[in-house]
Amino acid sequence: MANILIVEARFYDHLNDMLIAGARAAIEAAGHQAEVLTVPGALEVPGAIAMAAESERYDAFVALGVVIRGETYHFEIVSNESARGIMALTMDGIPIGNGILTTENEAQAIARADPAQLNKGGGAAQAALAMLDLRERLG
Repeated sequence: MANILIVEARFYDHLNDMLIAGARAAIEAAGHQAEVLTVPGALEVPGAIAMAAESERYDAFVALGVVIRGETYHFEIVSNESARGIMALTMDGIPIGNGILTTENEAQAIARADPAQLNKGGGAAQAALAMLDLRERLG
């Protein structure tokens, strides 16, 4: 049984709750256990995963959060830099499923976060588990 850490950028409570529900369901359906760690925003997710990976308490990670486009350039910075940080960690061999949604509006975020719709939280958890399996197969 693997121990999976879900790192969530808690900004939109109702959207994150849906993402976490989807991720937990996928992890539990695969026979693993999940723990949730909350950070202030998407930019903090890669740093939290890096710190947690150093602890060696977790086998894989699921990054969750929602970034909705606003009126400023901040959306691009948060979206791009959080993705870049997560990608850098995956290149170091850390199994991560990236479920940080980057949407134009709340309706798009709801459709993607809702486990009954696109279930991106569940998809991110499945990706993390697939990368964990790959790392174990490749030794």
